[in-house]
Amino acid sequence: MSTIKLSKEFIRSTVKLALNEDLYPLGDITSSLINNDKTVTVKLLSNQKAIVGGLLFAKQTFALIDNKIKFIIKKKDGSSIKKGNLVAIIKGKAKNILIAERVALNFLSHISGIATKTNQFVKLAGKKTKICCTRKTIPNLRVIQKYAVKLGGGTNHRFNLSDEFLIKDNHIASSDLKSLVLKAIKNKKGKKITVEVDTINQLKSILGLKFNTVLLDNMNIKNLRECVKIAKKYYETEASGNVTLKTVKNIASTGVNRISVGSITHSAPAVDFKLEI
Repeated sequence: MSTIKLSKEFIRSTVKLALNEDLYPLGDITSSLINNDKTVTVKLLSNQKAIVGGLLFAKQTFALIDNKIKFIIKKKDGSSIKKGNLVAIIKGKAKNILIAERVALNFLSHISGIATKTNQFVKLAGKKTKICCTRKTIPNLRVIQKYAVKLGGGTNHRFNLSDEFLIKDNHIASSDLKSLVLKAIKNKKGKKITVEVDTINQLKSILGLKFNTVLLDNMNIKNLRECVKIAKKYYETEASGNVTLKTVKNIASTGVNRISVGSITHSAPAVDFKLEI
């Protein structure tokens, strides 16, 4: 599986794109009204309980606007925070801090939101079942979103289409389940193979073939429990479909090894932060 690398250059280039989006073509015409000599000390505060993430992106945002701005981190990525907690202190020219403010907060809010949502699922699933993300990510933000999932205690599914074989329903509809699995086994070249099934009969038709994970999709709890019992001697088991904060505990109780949840990346609400001068 591909490794997520948040290098300094990656963070810098990502932030630079975000700033260009915000400042093109004429810059911040409102903040330009502020006296250039005015300096301030600003508190970055949390407005809610959350798992914080994205502080290095926020720090880089201010640095790209003005490398003399001091961004003092008070809570590390992955930390639990409460409403009113001091997350960072920012010192420098008021004008430049205000120019960078929204982009910095956008990174913090989005990454913290995913980390927080993931953590809610992780706590409900318990220690024996892993929560993992999917490829249901915002285009060009996959690295950041999968990083956020890890901050929340989750695990990453495949990063892209070349990481592993994942035979899903539409592949099966376009061919034949057993023949697809056999072809994947023949061509695996060290790659993992995951096979999706949505019925007990589908599972039984491929039982014993040499692949890694069976993905049990959109099953009711009774069928899911039975499939886990049948498959666990042969494969790692994964459940997906209709996974919510209300259903995840019951799904985990079936003994499944991991649960994939698309909503932790595509639907996580932003965490609210504020800058207080």
